[in-house]
Amino acid sequence: MKICVAQTRPVKGNIQRNIENHKKLIDIAVSCSADIIIFPELSLTGYEPGLAKALATTQDDSRFNDFQDISNNRQITIGIGMPTKNNPGTCISMILFQPRKARQLYSKKYLHPDEEDFFISGQGLTGLKVNNTGIALAICYELSVPEHSENAYKSGASIYIASVAKSAAGIEKAVTSLSGIANKYSMTVLLSNCVGHCDNFESGGKTSIWNNKGLLAGQLNDTTEGILIIDTGTQELIEKTI
Repeated sequence: MKICVAQTRPVKGNIQRNIENHKKLIDIAVSCSADIIIFPELSLTGYEPGLAKALATTQDDSRFNDFQDISNNRQITIGIGMPTKNNPGTCISMILFQPRKARQLYSKKYLHPDEEDFFISGQGLTGLKVNNTGIALAICYELSVPEHSENAYKSGASIYIASVAKSAAGIEKAVTSLSGIANKYSMTVLLSNCVGHCDNFESGGKTSIWNNKGLLAGQLNDTTEGILIIDTGTQELIEKTI
């Protein structure tokens, strides 16, 4: 199976421009025969807590129909980051599009204390499978919560994908944590981060992949948009930038 993580430069609050940029990266992933592509945290709006409530929507928003069409026609699973409405608040979510299936929602359960003024805890997603392979998802701060990765392992996942929006300092801590998760649980681990300005910080990029021995297999830089793909069968790595 070929698993892909994307590195984007979000346009603050501009959902339509970010959708178009996502589609360009998905086209590249499809050309490389990727089975799944995951984007950074809140990738369609940028990580902008102060704007999240006003921009929040639902997984069935018609603006996302192209993602479902691409998934259906190109047999690829797509995970995009978006704030979603959840009475009585707003969740940090990933909307998942799978070929000819209903859209699924993964909402961040473990919030960083800084996020609690803007977001509420959501409901995680269990049992995601692509090509009969168990995949566990994490959104940013969740990768720092030991029970999150432990539960992923206990659920039978062999792939752990973290979708984040982290600064240069934050990404270095995440890299250390995720290498440890790959080594401890013998899982292939992937990290999707953004570049450019978000909220009150500069995003640190370095979208990465570790093999199931905890060794870094590949990493993008801290300035360029692109994708990183690993073939779990051959361990071949593909890197494309735009």
